[in-house]
Amino acid sequence: MMAARWLAPVLAAVACASPATIPTPRFDNARATAVVDDRHDVARTPESRLFVADLYQFDGVVYRRLARSLELPRARRALGVNALDEVPDSTWFTNRIGARALAPEDVRAGPLTSDSPERHRPWTVRSTKIGGTSLGLIVKDARGVKYLVKFDGKTSPEIETATHVIVNRLLWAAGYNVPEDQIVWFLPDDLVVAPDATLKHPDGSDAGLLDRATLIRALDAAYHEPDGRIRALVSRWIDGKVIGGPPAEGVRDDDPNDRIPHELRRDLRGAYPIFAWLDHVDLQEGNFLDSWVTDPADPKRHYVKHYLIDFGKSLGAMASLAPDARRGHTYVFDLPDIAWTFVTLGATDRDWQHRAFPALRGIGMYDAATFDPGDWHPDSPAYVPMLNADPIDKFWGAKIVARFTRAQLAAAVAAGHLSDPRAAAYLVDTLVARQRATAAYWFARVNPLDGFALVATPDGDTLCFDDLAISAGLASAATTRYELAGFDFAGVRVGAPVARAATGARSCVPVPGLAPGWDHDAYTILRLATVRPGFTGETFVHAARAQDSGAASVIGVWRP
Repeated sequence: MMAARWLAPVLAAVACASPATIPTPRFDNARATAVVDDRHDVARTPESRLFVADLYQFDGVVYRRLARSLELPRARRALGVNALDEVPDSTWFTNRIGARALAPEDVRAGPLTSDSPERHRPWTVRSTKIGGTSLGLIVKDARGVKYLVKFDGKTSPEIETATHVIVNRLLWAAGYNVPEDQIVWFLPDDLVVAPDATLKHPDGSDAGLLDRATLIRALDAAYHEPDGRIRALVSRWIDGKVIGGPPAEGVRDDDPNDRIPHELRRDLRGAYPIFAWLDHVDLQEGNFLDSWVTDPADPKRHYVKHYLIDFGKSLGAMASLAPDARRGHTYVFDLPDIAWTFVTLGATDRDWQHRAFPALRGIGMYDAATFDPGDWHPDSPAYVPMLNADPIDKFWGAKIVARFTRAQLAAAVAAGHLSDPRAAAYLVDTLVARQRATAAYWFARVNPLDGFALVATPDGDTLCFDDLAISAGLASAATTRYELAGFDFAGVRVGAPVARAATGARSCVPVPGLAPGWDHDAYTILRLATVRPGFTGETFVHAARAQDSGAASVIGVWRP
């Protein structure tokens, strides 16, 4: 009886909806693209892009920001998206979590393909690292495998090395290409200085020869364990010819596979919720890297592969090491924030003023209490894809964040080898809390339905789908209902609208009928609305019949 009382007005509301709100047909009656073929041969090595940090920051914070405001850029939907509104596999991104089973041990291992260089000592030091101001070495182990070695500071044991590896594992599981990073311990005697080893300026130029005495003095700045061992992060040198990072806007002109302007790529724009979750504030072109690689299946073919690198300032590490509690809450140079401080004379209360430092070994200023998933800021506004991201992009990223189980998160944290079990437990708890906040925020701004499928039943076709808010425990099936209406290729209503109550995390609603006849393969647009207290949203599911079997299937998803 209660159901009948709310079904009647629902059906009436759906019936009165204007066909003008229905999007136009936009999808082919074909299987959605799962893999992009962007591995066509690039015969010549693309030009290496030099990253000049000061120029990049000036351009992004001042010049380009002003120029963009004068251009009055129009909002554009992301590209690099298939018919089901997902990102297909490419040289930029590979669907992992949610696309295939990932055991916790898979997440802990992440991108590793070979054993630790700890087993292949001594290491020959070739040079100090290029870029940045902290100590780093480029070495080769006894096998001849090349690694970048980075260290924790004397007063901040485990923070950067653990953070780097943990975030590396989570970004790998999310789908991004990352280097093979791991934690190692070694003694200074495990290092052999090559006769031609060099000191490097941050810009890569030579600053003279590196001798053993200089190396030992430099290593004194790194944290040493009580037994004299040095804890370090080793990052296996990326395969191929490294050619610098991709530009934040536009494409590489000398890479014919690079066709989508980077500011429009969903896998870059949609990373916002993932980076916010992990507090990856050190977001700049210099922390992306391209490499011209040989195709493993065809040594005659080469292409460009795209990596994310350098995560040691995430998870609140930057806020702790700077030290600056504003990190993640404002840009480092934030004109609106500066203006507000000037107008209010600094008297207003700021959320970042309440950030708690957990005082645990290896943990930065990483908390959930002051985390706002919709107002997170990297250090700089220079990275344009983040500025272009819309709620649909961020919903995509939030879906990835929500897929991690607690066991998978604990496995990623274990890869960081935190010595204090309390620190590992705190970090897992905080990752879970920020994960939940991320899902709650973005699932409330886009209709959080996913996993659409048409199922044939004796009574007709049924549309089944997942309600991600219910599966995440953020909404109740008892107070959720769905409204479904169908429209043909011309936007004319098909059949009578249908309403059903949610039955759990996955629900099914009878389809009012596909378009009659075989014009356009019975192309039908299904408007599926979700209604619950405080939320109403809709998604358009496009369906058609196969010419051979007559079976109906979902051919596209459009989120308004």
